[in-house]
Amino acid sequence: MLRLDHGIGHTFGHEFVGVVHEVGPSVQHLKVGDKVMVPSNIFCGTCYFCARGLYSNSHNVNPNATAVGSIYGYSHTTGGYDGGQAEFVRVPFADVGPSLIPDWMSEDDAALLTDAVATGYFGAQLGDIVEGDVVVVLGAGPVGLFAAKSAWLMGAGRVIVIDHLDYRLAKARDFAHAETYNFAEHDDIVVLLKRLTEGLGADAVIDAVGAEADGNLLQHVTSAKLKMQGGSPVALNWAIDAARKGGTVSVVGAYGPLFSAVKFGDALNKGLTLRMNQCPVKRQWPRLFEHVRNGYLNPSEIITHRIPLEHIAEGYHMFSAKLDDCIKPIIVNDAA
Repeated sequence: MLRLDHGIGHTFGHEFVGVVHEVGPSVQHLKVGDKVMVPSNIFCGTCYFCARGLYSNSHNVNPNATAVGSIYGYSHTTGGYDGGQAEFVRVPFADVGPSLIPDWMSEDDAALLTDAVATGYFGAQLGDIVEGDVVVVLGAGPVGLFAAKSAWLMGAGRVIVIDHLDYRLAKARDFAHAETYNFAEHDDIVVLLKRLTEGLGADAVIDAVGAEADGNLLQHVTSAKLKMQGGSPVALNWAIDAARKGGTVSVVGAYGPLFSAVKFGDALNKGLTLRMNQCPVKRQWPRLFEHVRNGYLNPSEIITHRIPLEHIAEGYHMFSAKLDDCIKPIIVNDAA
């Protein structure tokens, strides 16, 4: 059974870095003054799932654990933990989740590695990409950009990014060297993608959008307005239709626990493999650290704004309304 309330006064923020201010009596591996990066997942490190690297499915950190793990600042559905958009944040299981920020890594890169980079990379992993694959990424936000960049690292032969915001598509071309298309300029984006892939469809399609997808009025109204669905599955249905038969659909977009009108029959009849999960962030770090250190990934390239903590409301408005070509804002606590 899931609790769906988000809680009045809940502090958001599941991507953060900081300095250790105080440690509990059982903490052995951190000390006051350490600079740490904290993965978005809260996990125990000892349960059945953690033993298999499934940190996002940890079983001892959430009353709703049979359905979902825990994430900082991400609603009571995921445990009700306050997030990092504050002067201080409580970090449970502090010997398990946080890691010291390496001396050679910038704090900006470290912050983005605590969710967006890791989730994009994970999305490409779930796509089971092999050398030469055609990969389509739906959504040119931070996670989509990192998914597109990661697809190249995994051997993709062609990477196509779809969105409806031209400035984000420009970033996808510049940052991820992707071929881009604006779905608002085409009658049917699935037909276009089939045409671009000789009628077959893509080998892998990554849904990096999730609940807030535009592109279908009925889906938008029944999800965003009437809350009849746990998210608008427009991108997911496009992914199912745009993948080739026997292809793979990877889902790292955000979806709630309620019903969603997904075209499951089409997925079945095409023999698709559907793979999805919340990203087990810390599991990705060893390989991502190598990519950042070797210059294959430069996460901070996508940062467009720095918002002081005291102006966070204006920052949310800018991000939500996609103003001033906003892609990835960083919240800065000047008092820290």
